[in-house]
Amino acid sequence: MSWIDIGALDDIPVQGARVIKTKMGCVAVFRTADDAVFALSDRCPHKGGPLSEGIVHGHKVTCPLHNWVFSLETGEAQGADEGQVPTYDLRVESGRLLIDASKLAAQSAA
Repeated sequence: MSWIDIGALDDIPVQGARVIKTKMGCVAVFRTADDAVFALSDRCPHKGGPLSEGIVHGHKVTCPLHNWVFSLETGEAQGADEGQVPTYDLRVESGRLLIDASKLAAQSAA
């Protein structure tokens, strides 16, 4: 894997998100109340809502447009809704957020 530093953990508010722009589209980086971090595509598969503007609760995010709920761990829609949001490997090292660039490159080439 090839890791890229995308900022400090403290740049993301607890139960909030920030967006990074890539050649393949925007990626939302989420921080939960227990300081876990996740990276998903910032586009809801239902109607394209910006997930980064949704409500983070537990390890889930609710789309701000139509209240669809997605797992931050798997990207899968929860409940009766169907769909999945692409996820990206993310890790924290010494307070810095690192995202796996190889998946971003693979998706932009497809």
